[in-house]
Amino acid sequence: MTAGLVLEGGGMRGLYTAGVLDVFMEHGIEFDHAVGVSAGAAFGVNIKSRQIGRAIRYNKRFCADPRYAGLKTLVRTGDLYSIDFAYRTVPLELDPFDTDELQRNPMRFTAVCTDIETGEPIYHDIERGDEEDLDWIRASASVPMLARPVELGGRKLLDGGIADSIPAAWMMAHGYDRNVIVLTQPAGFVKEPNGLMPLLRLTLRRYPKLVELLANRHERYNAQLEEVARLERDGKAFVIRPSESVKAPIAVKDPEILERIYQVGRRDGEARVADVERYLA
Repeated sequence: MTAGLVLEGGGMRGLYTAGVLDVFMEHGIEFDHAVGVSAGAAFGVNIKSRQIGRAIRYNKRFCADPRYAGLKTLVRTGDLYSIDFAYRTVPLELDPFDTDELQRNPMRFTAVCTDIETGEPIYHDIERGDEEDLDWIRASASVPMLARPVELGGRKLLDGGIADSIPAAWMMAHGYDRNVIVLTQPAGFVKEPNGLMPLLRLTLRRYPKLVELLANRHERYNAQLEEVARLERDGKAFVIRPSESVKAPIAVKDPEILERIYQVGRRDGEARVADVERYLA
């Protein structure tokens, strides 16, 4: 038996996932391979470095800090989240990412990005936790119009959720037969068409494959939700969804909002942890 973990993105909804994963780590639940998309990569990678509480800690500490994220940073640099501060100073100095533990942990961790020129999903393993790995995580979480494309490996990359929001099929194709999927939308959620498409078509017209992905993303996402539900019914996946809404703005300045989202994840994790253990046994 091989155990896979699939982590959806969703901006600061990803702190719901962080709460679930902290409970998993506290109970000693481990996986052979995890794949994270966008915030699922940015916050979920802490399961590979085995840093319980890190994701909620640094986000609450720095969410109101203008060096971390904000409109001024977006206007000045083209990135809502500061490259220098959010993706360098914080993980390397102020709340260090445990690269030694990440490298010791045999669990494979993959971040998903979108190649904006080809429209293909790109899957990259986080193995060292160094500055290049941080840039792959940043690329996975870089939302169009709120971040500049990240150039890595000869590709221009943005948010992985554009091409593959819930990579359960990718994980199963790699032979994992026990998969836990953590979503960040409650049961019954249906994604609507993007109301900003006219602006996105204009702003991103140099990348027609990307525009096409954005235009039909809601259809592909809803189809993935249906597939996840089918896998759940057939016993081929164990799915954890928020028991209540964890909706949040793309940049949250109030640490209490972040704490509420995180605590919903912890409660749901505690409520399901015994079932997860039985499922993986």
